Formats: sequence, structure tokens, C-alpha cells
Amino acid sequence: MVTLFENYEQQYSVLTADITAQIGSLAASNTKDRRQLISNIEKHVEEAQELLEQMDLEVREVETSKKQRCKTKLECYRAELKRLTLEYIKARSIKQGALNYDSTDPDDFNDARISNDQKQKLIQNSERLERSGKKLEEGYRILVETEETGTQILQQLGEQRETIQRSRNRLRETDEEVSRASRIINTMIMRSLQQKFVLIVVGACLLIVFIFGMYLSFKK
Repeated sequence: MVTLFENYEQQYSVLTADITAQIGSLAASNTKDRRQLISNIEKHVEEAQELLEQMDLEVREVETSKKQRCKTKLECYRAELKRLTLEYIKARSIKQGALNYDSTDPDDFNDARISNDQKQKLIQNSERLERSGKKLEEGYRILVETEETGTQILQQLGEQRETIQRSRNRLRETDEEVSRASRIINTMIMRSLQQKFVLIVVGACLLIVFIFGMYLSFKK
């Protein structure tokens, strides 16, 4: 099953192949074709930069066993796009220099005047891509640290919960033992009262018998 990262890789490969072919055609193109090639190359470079940003986000969802390999690929793709951008700037500058000396078409001179601005724009886009990659990496690092901290907190909470549960179980056992002791004491008290009652009854009977015996003795 093709992953989203692999799908981005395929799209990126097609774009870079088109960029490479168009850069090769740039030097031999005429003015009209050249403008179209420049527009296409810059459009494809921007699309490739967006793809790299999407790949940078997607690499965080890749399995741990494949994550390092995907990161290495992504760094290679970034270096490749930067190299293609520099090749484009170089190819355009060479052609632009020829136009500055040989062309009499006003449109060519206008195109020459904006070359530096477009070159600067491409360089800025490349630098922006690198900064975005670094920010994403920093954000991912913070996310991993936060996740690890959260995991540790959950583990500590789990341990504390187990401790509380054990304490609750011990308290319940203590309550049961106290209840059993209370029942035993109550039973002993009841038996003691019963024994006292029996002794009182027996004593009363003996006293009555003694008094009755004394009465009979005096009567005779």
C-alpha cells in the first residue's frame, strides 16, 4: 500500500524531472519560449517547495522504523531542489547576459531588469523553505518532549493510583478486622452478663432456700 509520503515522493520526482528538462531548454530558447519556460520553472519550483513542506509534516506520521530513512530522503530532496534552483538562476543569468549585449527587443531588456528581482525571490523562497523545515523540526522536537513528559506523568499517576488503591484495600481490611473484634467483644460482654444473671438467680434461689430453712427451724 502506497503511503501519503510515497505519493508526495512520486509527485516531487515528476516535478524535478520537468524542472531539469526545462532548465536544459532555457539556454536554447527564443524570447517567447523563454518567458514561458521561466514561468513554468518558477511555478514548478514553488510546487516542489510546497510538496517538501507536506512531506516534512507527513514524516512525523511514519512508523518509527522508517522515520529516519524518510528524514534522510527529505534532506536529499531539499538539497536537490536547492541545487536545481541555483542551476536555474545560473542558466537564466547566462542567457540574460547575452540578451543585455545582443538583443534589441525592448521586452528582452525589461525582462533583464526584473531578472535580479526574480533571482532574489527564488533565493528567498529557498531560504524560507529551510527556515520552515527547521521550525517544523523544532516543533516536532517539542512535541516529542511534551509527549514523553505526558507519558511520565501518566505513569506517575498510575503508580499513585495503585498506591491509593492498596491503601484503600488495607483500610478496608482494617475496618473488617475492627468489626470482627467488635463483634467478639460484644459476644464476650453478652456471655459475661448471662453468667452474672445466672449467678444472681442461683444466689437468689440459695438465699430463698436458706431463709425458708431457717423459718422452718424456728417454727419447730
